[in-house]
This record gives sequence, structure tokens and C-alpha cells, in this order.
Amino acid sequence: MQPFNIRPDQMAEEMLDYSRKLGKGVQNLLNAEKIDTGVTPKVEVYHEDKLSLYRYEAPGDVVQSSVPTLIVYALVNRPYMTDLQENRSTIRNLLAAGQDVYLVDWGYPDEADRSLTMDDYINGYLDRCVDVIRKRHKLDKINLLGICQGGAFSLCYASMHPDKVKNLITMVTPVDFKTPDNMLSAWVQDIDVDTMIDTLGNVPGELLNWTFLSLKPFSLTGQKYLSMVDVLEDENKLKNFLRMEKWIFDSPDQAGETFRQFIKDFYQKNGFLNGGVKIGERVVDLKNVTCPLLNIYAEQDHLVPPDASRALRGITGSKDYTELSFPGGHIGIYVSGKAQKEVPPAIGNWLDERSK
Repeated sequence: MQPFNIRPDQMAEEMLDYSRKLGKGVQNLLNAEKIDTGVTPKVEVYHEDKLSLYRYEAPGDVVQSSVPTLIVYALVNRPYMTDLQENRSTIRNLLAAGQDVYLVDWGYPDEADRSLTMDDYINGYLDRCVDVIRKRHKLDKINLLGICQGGAFSLCYASMHPDKVKNLITMVTPVDFKTPDNMLSAWVQDIDVDTMIDTLGNVPGELLNWTFLSLKPFSLTGQKYLSMVDVLEDENKLKNFLRMEKWIFDSPDQAGETFRQFIKDFYQKNGFLNGGVKIGERVVDLKNVTCPLLNIYAEQDHLVPPDASRALRGITGSKDYTELSFPGGHIGIYVSGKAQKEVPPAIGNWLDERSK
């Protein structure tokens, strides 16, 4: 075993450099302005209860597709992850690819919303948003882009309302909720969800947030802060770091009844594969999903393992199924530079071929 060769002058130099960075970083923190939530201009075109429907403003020199695309995000986190910073925005790059982009912002449920069900969210709020867009554009069908849990909602919607969906994109979307490498699913299997919801009402966002962070405790709660000093001294890097931190801890509470059904029907009963999911008066049958389907997954995803997404192949009624893999993680697929160069343009090209 070789002894450590630590030179006192080198150690002193590193300590001085660390102190300099820390001093500069503290000053940058003191001067930091309010962190924004989304960077692309948008207009609210519909509002109902806590929900807002936004349309994003495209650059003036871009010819937009005649078929708009509605982004359906998860309930668990805030949708501005798709528009986090100027140079790494999925929404901005979809606009640059010629897409006309709308987004559902579910808002922040409170105690008044504890009884909202999946039927309320999917056959109620989401369906009315789709109808608003269809009416605005005088179309029978529009495109859906569902993200994570929002992808599962979009699959349910396309199954129950196939006459309103022209093309469907699912991103990091769980379909098989019981793959062997799904740690989150393993944790959820033995939870008494009924007692949990009957006791809590809504599920606190902080509870779910710390559950997700606990899946990778070192990298998500320790390692990034150890290397934070290298970020602090650069104002732009600091701003982007704070944007990400704000998003991570900006976790809405979950409407109790929707959480109850989603956990029981999908995580515990694996409803997409085993059937038996009923939302309101409608049965979810993925064979009813006959529109073209693009399924995008991340190869290093710890929340939705690749096999959980790839299970979509062959279980729908679509004759036009495409898969796109990205060599990154659940969040990297939206914020990494490589993802921004590859994923939104690929979505744009795929839609253009099918939206004429």
C-alpha cells in the first residue's frame, strides 16, 4: 500500500483556493435574484379550479405544425422541469422544431381536492383541456406527449378517448410497474394505501419527495452538495443549480383518492399488463390505443427502469410503434445538453411525418 504523498504547500494552496471559491459563492448567493419557474413565454388559455392550460409562444421565424401537442406532466412534481433554463428547455426545443406546444399545469391540490379521483383528472380536467385545444384549432384530434405518471394518464386517456388523439408520445412512462429492478415499486407493494389515505387525506408532497431522494441517497442528498463549491463561484451555474433545487423541493400534495387508485391499480395490481383498471364508467384497454405511438425511455432511469417502459411494445392496438432510447437518467432526459440536441428534434421529426 502506497503512503499518501501530501505536500504542505499543495494542501495550503488547495485550502486557499477552496476559501476563495466559497467566499465568491457566498457573495453570489447574497446577490442571487428570485429563481424563475420556466423560461419560455406562455399564455394561459384555460383555467379551472387549480388547473391552468398554457400555450407557449413560438419564435417568430418558425412555421408551426398544424396539429398542436399537449404536454401532460405528472401530478407528483411541477412541469417547469421541461422548461428549466434557456439553453436546456425541452419546450423551447420542441417549439424550435416547429411544434405548437400546450401544457397542463395541475397546480397545487389542497384539502378541498382530497376527493378528486383519476376520473376527475383524466375524463374531467384532461378531457376538457383537449376539447379546448380541439376547438381553438378546429380539429378532431390533437397530439399528446405524456411524461412519467402523465404518460400513464395519457395512455389511459388515449384508450378511453381514441377519437381525440392523433399521435401519442410517452416519455419515461411506467407500463410494467413490477419489473425486478424497480425499487420504488418494491417499496410500495406492502403499503396499506387505504389506511394511509383514510388517515392523511392528501399525501404530503414532502413525504413523496424524500421517498424519491432516498432511492439514491448519496448522489441526490450528499454528493451534489460536496461539489457545490465549484458551482457557487459561477453566477450562471449557480442560477441553474438553484433552479434545479427549487424544482426538486417544489412538490405538490397529492389528492388522496387519485393517489389511492393509482398505487393500487398500477403499482400493486400492475393494471396495464393485467387489466381490470376502471376509471369512472370506462375500462382502460390499451388495445384501444390505435394511434401512432412514440415511446421514449432513459437507459439509466432509476425511477422508471427501461424495461418498465419497453413493456409498452406489443400491448397496444397501434400498428405504428417506435421506441427511442436516451443514454441518461430520469431527469437528464430533460436537462442534459445531449438530450436537448437529440430528443426534441426527434419528437418533432416523428410528429411531422404523422401530422400532415
